[in-house]
Amino acid sequence: MLLYLFDLVGVALFAASGALAAGRKRLDLLGVIVLALVTAIGGGTIRDVLLDRHPIFWLADPAYLLVIVATALLVFVVARGRRVPESFLPTADALGLALFSVSGAQIAERAGLPALSGILLGTVTGAAGGAVRDVLSAEIPMVLRRGNLYASAAIAGTSVYFALAALDVSRTSATLAGMGVVALVRLMAIRRGLSLPEFHVEVKEG
Repeated sequence: MLLYLFDLVGVALFAASGALAAGRKRLDLLGVIVLALVTAIGGGTIRDVLLDRHPIFWLADPAYLLVIVATALLVFVVARGRRVPESFLPTADALGLALFSVSGAQIAERAGLPALSGILLGTVTGAAGGAVRDVLSAEIPMVLRRGNLYASAAIAGTSVYFALAALDVSRTSATLAGMGVVALVRLMAIRRGLSLPEFHVEVKEG
């Protein structure tokens, strides 16, 4: 039940970030709903396809689609024509990343996959939807932008989850700790400019 609730909150946060991204591009209502949908279900869909889980989570449970569409409509009504704080979209995206990456890692764990595979699938679950959103919005995907610690945050948090689980820490505590690490790393990257070392190569002509 806890995992299911986290999933619903995660899709709502990602749907909100997708809807706000649509607003920045001045899309119509259909565009808002489409970007909200792909942001919220993109990563989980890829995860389910890789795990051969059928039916895919949002086809099996229409509550996900209802939450996404309701969130998109709410954002459309409340934020339309208003100035939204610049930090709102990345903050909602960071919290969605935290919830989805760890829940995705747990689904991989329940499928019997090793921790390394769980970390990878957790990162895909958290980051892929936002990447699709950015591509459709004609933006460089956030996961590829320098200094964002996006996928890195998901990797760190899911690694903490699996490490604590291996130490027999309760699943609830491990889940909350993992999500907290993802959110903390991502928000610190946004607000403090934390980043990984940059790789740069000079190419000599001739």
